[in-house]
Amino acid sequence: MTDPVRIPLSPARFGLTEARGGEHLRAAGWWTERGPTEGSEPVLAALSRSPDPDLALRGVDRLREALGEYWSELAEALREDAVLRGRLLAVLGSSTALSDFLVTNPTRWRSLTDADRVDPATFAPLLVDAAVNGDDAVKSLRLEYRGLLCRIAAEDLAHVVEPELPYVHYDDVAALLSDLADAALRAALEVAQARVPRSEECSLAVIAMGKCGARELNYVSDVDVVFVGEGDLGVATRVASTLMQVAGQACFEVDAALRPEGKAGALVRTLDGHASYYRRWARTWEFQALLKARPVAGDRELGRRYLEVVRPLVWTAAEREDFVPDVRAMRRRVEDHVPADRTDRELKLGRGGLRDVEFAVQLLQLVHGRGDEELRISTTTQALAALGRGGYVGRSDAADFGRAYRFLRTLEHRLQLQRLLRTHLFPADDDEAGLRWLARATGIQAEGGLSEAQVLLAEFRRRANQVRRLHEKLFYRPLLQAVANVPSEALRLTTKQAAARLAALGYAAPDGALKHIEALTRGVSRRARIQGALLPVLLDLLATTPDPDGGLLAYRRVSEALAETPWYLRLLRDEGEVVERLATLLGTSKLVPDLLVRAPEVLRLLADTGELTGRDPITIGNPLRSAVSRHNDPERAVTAARSLRRHELLRVAAADLLGLVPLRTVCVSLSEVWVAVLGASLDAVVRAGGARPARIAVIGMGRLGGRELGYGSDADVMFVCEPEPGVSDAEAARYASSVVERVRRLLSAPSQDPALQVDADLRPEGRQGPLVRTLDSYRAYYAQWSELWEAQALLRARFIAGDADLGRRFIELVDPIRYPACGLDATSVREIRRIKARVEAERLPRGADPSTHTKLGRGGLADVEWTVQLLQLQHAAEVPSLRTPSTVRGLRAAAEAGLLPESDAAELLEAWTLATRARNAVVLVRGKPGDQLPTAGRDLAGVAAVMGHPPGTDPGEFVEHYRRTARRARAVVERVFYGS
Repeated sequence: MTDPVRIPLSPARFGLTEARGGEHLRAAGWWTERGPTEGSEPVLAALSRSPDPDLALRGVDRLREALGEYWSELAEALREDAVLRGRLLAVLGSSTALSDFLVTNPTRWRSLTDADRVDPATFAPLLVDAAVNGDDAVKSLRLEYRGLLCRIAAEDLAHVVEPELPYVHYDDVAALLSDLADAALRAALEVAQARVPRSEECSLAVIAMGKCGARELNYVSDVDVVFVGEGDLGVATRVASTLMQVAGQACFEVDAALRPEGKAGALVRTLDGHASYYRRWARTWEFQALLKARPVAGDRELGRRYLEVVRPLVWTAAEREDFVPDVRAMRRRVEDHVPADRTDRELKLGRGGLRDVEFAVQLLQLVHGRGDEELRISTTTQALAALGRGGYVGRSDAADFGRAYRFLRTLEHRLQLQRLLRTHLFPADDDEAGLRWLARATGIQAEGGLSEAQVLLAEFRRRANQVRRLHEKLFYRPLLQAVANVPSEALRLTTKQAAARLAALGYAAPDGALKHIEALTRGVSRRARIQGALLPVLLDLLATTPDPDGGLLAYRRVSEALAETPWYLRLLRDEGEVVERLATLLGTSKLVPDLLVRAPEVLRLLADTGELTGRDPITIGNPLRSAVSRHNDPERAVTAARSLRRHELLRVAAADLLGLVPLRTVCVSLSEVWVAVLGASLDAVVRAGGARPARIAVIGMGRLGGRELGYGSDADVMFVCEPEPGVSDAEAARYASSVVERVRRLLSAPSQDPALQVDADLRPEGRQGPLVRTLDSYRAYYAQWSELWEAQALLRARFIAGDADLGRRFIELVDPIRYPACGLDATSVREIRRIKARVEAERLPRGADPSTHTKLGRGGLADVEWTVQLLQLQHAAEVPSLRTPSTVRGLRAAAEAGLLPESDAAELLEAWTLATRARNAVVLVRGKPGDQLPTAGRDLAGVAAVMGHPPGTDPGEFVEHYRRTARRARAVVERVFYGS
């Protein structure tokens, strides 16, 4: 048996595509005709992992030629030393500029063999020594600077080629590059001082700004600086100018355009000159730039004093007029300057780019850092982490923002390393080679059937979209403007000062308010920090409401009740409109906070007006019926119905208080929710009872029948039943009565919610009559015994729940009674007037003011409703449009039919609408039913505010407006109803 023929390995196996790849490998001693030489496999494997294996191999070949007879030492070291192998091949495969440097200075490869991390403490001694002692200071400084830059890049990239080597975090790389720039500035200053005569006659401090100041410098970047001088400023200016020239020739461009007045201003200013400028003339963006100021070279004491002057100014910048809009406008201007065809590829300035992160973080810092010193950090990633810890940014948002920022900065670093040119442009989608190289240089590998280029492109788009989304969420957060409007001193007050400020804002009990604030912000938890950021804004917002003290107490109650709800404070922090709306609700209403602690999910709706105002009010009960129908146990069903009613009641109340829905929507919504609760409860009890000897229908009466229910209204109803075949009327009535009694008992069980009172007093014979009658019993009663008041009550009858066919037939039964064919004779009209007068005299509570009693007072609800009902009894038989249980529709129908002058109808409609809204407002403000308008105090202020009375004016004007409207309506009632 013959041995198989052995096929030699091809250089292409190691990612090499160039024709001369094999030739270069053989020249290096790593390849023969039969394949790799002994011991060279690790080198070839590392070469295959290089971002560009062909580029790396060409660099190796150039080094071989440059080293000549010394090549063998490097070749052997590459075989044996994984650290050197990873660093050198990564650099050669990533950067043509650093390859050129190594070829020009071939012995510099030895600096890559040190297994220890690069030490920034050695930067300044090396650079200063090279600059001061070199024959040509600029050339010596350039050489040493480039060598250290190569060492940082090698350490940064090595793990891509040799995965077992340590990964160097982006933050560490940026800090090393900044430290290197600091050292270069110090060396350039030493050279400048040596070159400029009489330099000892001045002191100069070099203040790093921008990315260098924040210790987040790129591989290739201008270094922004500001100069502060003492002594002879002419000499100091020459020193500063020479420093810029030396550093520019040797290392990087030094840009002093961030100085006061920019390029038109003096290059060097005294400390007093800087202070004067920033206090009087500086624009918003200049304080934003000062956020990153850091002394890096020259007179340390002068640099320290400079920071002492400018830092306090930075942390009051947010109080400047239009500060937040100015910062936002600047970001838009920067973005507008990016060419349209590059905006999606521009890593730095484009949409979803680095500036989106930096502007958002800086704006949040400048606004919230006034009261929280832990936010006073210049480095973007560290500041973002602090914002997350402090609760100013959500934990997940901070983490996502930070990861995306580091990813984009890493891409920027890799792109700049290629040729050591300042670039921020991501490769085009069709640049397959460029994308592949960048992916490999970043450590991205092919996965899931996608190439490296495709994985990189997908990740870049995902991160850019993530950045843009978070930028718009944080940068345009409405709460920022509100926080910025709070004076800084209000964020850091002593107890005495805080009490005085609260009193000035309108808090009646400042000491009590302080206790609430202390309870909410006690400790160092993230929750306390978020509350600390929210409360200054909330206190100002509550101060504009009728009851700031009650609002703050309510806010504390809600916050304590929802303390363990993870989204509560996040919602307030991220949605400025929620804070504003919540302050309005809590500072106006006692009903809302009571409901809110038991239906907190409604709080989320404050961020979405469409969700808050809800769907068609006629269909509002459908979800409740559907949810309750899943429960077989009546008690569980009623509990579910209560919960859903609570949700809807709070939603409607919030939308009403905020002025987002009309009165009809409020009344219909409240009525249909009641109908749904009653119907769902009845269905649940019937389902649980098994056999059904009778059908049951529920008839809505009063304001429930007219779909005009208010927050404090009872549910007026009647119950009708009909026996199934073979069942006697008595058995049917007993069964129906037991079902209805159980429904009433379940609904009236003790609860913290507004009561669910089922009032059946409008049934035949009132409280003395049976709770449930059969349809035939109703027919017999109405045929023989019906009284006029019962016909009047039936005007608002409407089937609402139970058996629909039975309900329809009941309505057909009562139509002839409530719409009498011959109308009313004079005796009946006198009787209705007599009953109305008696109601006014006997039912108005003792001590009540008839001019401001919304229900029974002069020109109130009863006046208007009885007037409409009289017209219906008189004319509905001949005017079909009058056959409606709705007071408003009946009033309009009477006017259209010519039964009532348009002006009279308008007066009555205005009074009814005003009384209904005012009655609802009383319940919202006081948290309990009431028909009497308050005439003084915070309750009156609250009711007036709910009614749309302008804040800051006398709420008593609202009471006078109500009285005038009621008087005009009463005059119509006297004329139309009483025939005066």
